[in-house]
Amino acid sequence: MTLSVVVGLGRSGIGAARLLRARGSEVVVLEKAESDACRRKSADLRNQGIDVRLGQPLEMSSFEPWIHELDQVVISPGISWTHPTLEALRSRRILVKGEMALAWETLKERPWIGITGTNGKTTVTHLLHHVLSHAGLQAPMAGNMGYSAAELALECLEGSTPQPDWVVMEMSSYQIEAATDVAPRIGIWTTLTPDHLERHGSLDAYRAIKRGLLERSQLAILNGDDPDINRSRCSWEQTRVSWVSTVQEASERDDSRLSVSEDGWVCDGERRLFSADVLAMPGAHNRQNMLLVTAAALEAGLPPETIESALRCFEGVPHRLESLGTVQGIPVFNDSKATNYDAAAVGLQAVPNPVVLLAGGQTKQGDAQPWLQLLKERSSAVVLFGSGAEELRGLIESSAFTGAVTTHRDLVDAVPHALELARQQQAASLLLSPACASFDQYSDFEARGNHFRELIAASQST
Repeated sequence: MTLSVVVGLGRSGIGAARLLRARGSEVVVLEKAESDACRRKSADLRNQGIDVRLGQPLEMSSFEPWIHELDQVVISPGISWTHPTLEALRSRRILVKGEMALAWETLKERPWIGITGTNGKTTVTHLLHHVLSHAGLQAPMAGNMGYSAAELALECLEGSTPQPDWVVMEMSSYQIEAATDVAPRIGIWTTLTPDHLERHGSLDAYRAIKRGLLERSQLAILNGDDPDINRSRCSWEQTRVSWVSTVQEASERDDSRLSVSEDGWVCDGERRLFSADVLAMPGAHNRQNMLLVTAAALEAGLPPETIESALRCFEGVPHRLESLGTVQGIPVFNDSKATNYDAAAVGLQAVPNPVVLLAGGQTKQGDAQPWLQLLKERSSAVVLFGSGAEELRGLIESSAFTGAVTTHRDLVDAVPHALELARQQQAASLLLSPACASFDQYSDFEARGNHFRELIAASQST
């Protein structure tokens, strides 16, 4: 029997451990924490025949009991690929991989659609899953969106989930770099702007990780409206590529498959498919997302009328410009998924202005200037919260923003103030679009968005 060590007792780590056990491996899970929650998770895994060791930091000493019989180490996406202990393990010829790689080993006989990009990948993943499922196909989605790749692979292995016609997998740069064997039937690249540079070191390194997935795909579907991706047009000679663009002139290019005509139709070359207004979600970026999904669905064999029908009944993605109704007649939007400046800028452009904006959390590296410019153009007030509130306030005030700027400890304090400002200013929208990570006060952006939804619901009921 082989021996695998899994690092981390989070969702992906638990999924990886259970999948490895189901595949016949002896499994040890190492977790540095020793909380009550970890103890409960440990008890569940031990009942399944999986050894769990708590209080074990990511150091070579934690691996010593098994170092001579160890076959592989599986890490969660949150662990840096270049961590010194992982480098030391590799130097001893021990295989290190991510849980996405395990899922690929289990499901690679099924066709994958791998979706990546700085922003937009979650919307594209949900929308494509919806379109394929609407057509009657088994197209489960997993990956970087709350349901781990290993969990899906285990359910398919055990038969509790039917064998997929297509695997729809959202893949972050963290997951791609730890799973370099993944070679999708279709790869989709939504956008590329600076993000996670504190982890990857440079934009070039970050870009190369994303591009690697597309180069391994049988078909790469690329967003020609994204400036960074578009600059690479002439460098894809070795890859079958389909470009999409909302710009009308793109329909005249030989390498663009899908575009939007001047009179508002989605066109496949000269063929008119359906109206470009079929998707109810706001914003030009969602029209790009629709084209990416349509290109993939056509490649999967769906007829245009089926794609159109599915697009028309899509209700949107939680936490990504999610409409929460109105409070005192003012539309409220939950955009908690906007964890960087570029994603938050997209949110500001998509909703009606003037906007009262809620922003804050754990700040990240990136170019804030386009976001700051949009604040001046579209926002009447900014209500800041969380650990990054003062840093953001300094940026905003130095940009000559003329609206009100306030800081608050958390959303509980910030939301009532934002609602009052929106009422006083007769704002057209109240938007939570944080431009920051959530980890200062929440486990993830979903928890932050759910809390915001609860606070708004309470305001609606009073």
